[in-house]
Amino acid sequence: MSSKKLRSVQGGAGDELKIDMSPMIDMVFLLLIFFLVNASLVIVKMDKRVTIPVATNSNRQSEKKGRIVINVYGDEHSAEGRFRMEDGKTVFGSDEDMEQFIKDEKEKMDALGVIPKIHLRGDRDSLFKYSRRVIRVAAKAGVNQVIFVSYATDKGQ
Repeated sequence: MSSKKLRSVQGGAGDELKIDMSPMIDMVFLLLIFFLVNASLVIVKMDKRVTIPVATNSNRQSEKKGRIVINVYGDEHSAEGRFRMEDGKTVFGSDEDMEQFIKDEKEKMDALGVIPKIHLRGDRDSLFKYSRRVIRVAAKAGVNQVIFVSYATDKGQ
């Protein structure tokens, strides 16, 4: 008896419940647009002439913000300039030029509240003394964090 009353209160037996999906689809598109507009794209440029060394215990870096990329070339490209910016075209004429570049980039990142790091892309054939030189110049410029670029296998090339 109570079940008949309950059914009669809930509605007719032939009525089906229908869900209107259009507001949910609108909300999904609005969220998608929101995330696309607020996403920031960080691209780290790489010069293909630098042959990255292999380190089997290397870890992938997740944070891409705050990187100051410096390429260190091996003897094959040293005649044109051993130290270059991330694009591979701009050569640092001296340590003072490199230090000034790092200071300028550090100031930009400090203004954004990002911790600057040296993204050191040393060639596989380059001696470590050249990478050490970049680290010392960066320390003079006030940047103390260094990321050494390497691949876990040769297939990363």
